[in-house]
Amino acid sequence: MTVTKLSDLPDHGYQRPKRAPAARTGLSRDTLALSGGLVIDPATKAIAPNISMSVNNVLVPGDGAFSADGVDDLTALPFLYARWTNPTVRQLEQRLAALEGADDAVATATGVAAIGATFLTFLKKGDHLILSDVCYAGANELARRILPDYGIEVTPVNMSRPQDVAAAFRPNTKLVHCESPCNPILRLADLTAIAGLARKHGALMSVDSTLATPVATQPLSLGADLVIHSLTKFINGHGDALGGVVCGRKELVEKIRSRAGVYLGASMPAMNAWLIMRGIDTLFPRIRTISETAAQVAAFLQGHPAVTAVTYPGLASHPQHDLAKRQMELFGGMVTFQVADPGRMALQLAERLRVAHYAFSLGHQRSIVVLLDTQEMMTSTYQLAGDQLEDYRRFAGDGVFRLSVGLEAPDDLIDDLDQALLG
Repeated sequence: MTVTKLSDLPDHGYQRPKRAPAARTGLSRDTLALSGGLVIDPATKAIAPNISMSVNNVLVPGDGAFSADGVDDLTALPFLYARWTNPTVRQLEQRLAALEGADDAVATATGVAAIGATFLTFLKKGDHLILSDVCYAGANELARRILPDYGIEVTPVNMSRPQDVAAAFRPNTKLVHCESPCNPILRLADLTAIAGLARKHGALMSVDSTLATPVATQPLSLGADLVIHSLTKFINGHGDALGGVVCGRKELVEKIRSRAGVYLGASMPAMNAWLIMRGIDTLFPRIRTISETAAQVAAFLQGHPAVTAVTYPGLASHPQHDLAKRQMELFGGMVTFQVADPGRMALQLAERLRVAHYAFSLGHQRSIVVLLDTQEMMTSTYQLAGDQLEDYRRFAGDGVFRLSVGLEAPDDLIDDLDQALLG
């Protein structure tokens, strides 16, 4: 029997946690999806990121802070408490910052938490927000139903029309929030043009780029100040972890972290961060495969007798196809289509689909389709009228089927949609 001497045991005294190095220059984003923020475990030499489930970390008296109040950069402190910073979550933040070409990132419990953190950090009573009139429902309802209760003015604008955005600015406009492609109708915003307007008026610009992912679009390179993702969707890509992130300049991200990140309490769990990093490892090949399949599915649907209209940025029929070619490296995995009787077709698809699934959410490894009824969307979320409603209906008609393409073989998915649509 081998006896281990006390002197052979590892020293469990306090050591300042090692921080991941800044993203190395000269590497492609494909490689940064694997190596950005990666820390090799110093004890085991494990390559896969560790899951640090501990809420607390030991510290040297005087080397930490009891309160986050007055701390400019929480990430400069040792890891103290998981609601502030966590080693696993921090690796995820650094990897996402590398992918977006950002100084830093702050992760949140969900995508809507990332949007809420942005709004409640940069807007206060008396300020004005310009909001995409069609964007993720959670963001739209948060902005239009909750923010006015706190004295924040909100103007919903069709952001496919830069002239409408320009006309919406006021002296108290502090933030412009857009989404491209927007969920659910896949309308685009000219990010470069809107960024220029925001700068001209001294406002910040945030972009929800969930549907594009960093593989297709990098909003910061087009002039945006902040880019937001629901990590729950394509970036995680497995439908098993909630998460959100805001990426941008260091001073902006740290303001979000020290205010909303600390006091709103919507911190990301370490397990979710680990699961999402696992998804990012395959992000680039997944999105490329999904985009290729989506293009084939969109072309198929465009010629299907049961389909009356198809929207996909990669189709020449998309009214903003030229903008898509300028702004997107790939056209993504979201396709929408319309039929003559959407209510009846929804029941038919739910009953007959065998490869795709009739369900909410998007961005998973399996294809998901759901009907978004126009009247219901207007009543529950968007409340559009006049030209704004007319433009929504141009993309959605009486109702649009939102198809999130997965990793199935294209022929299998097309055959499944064909038999389900024909009934």
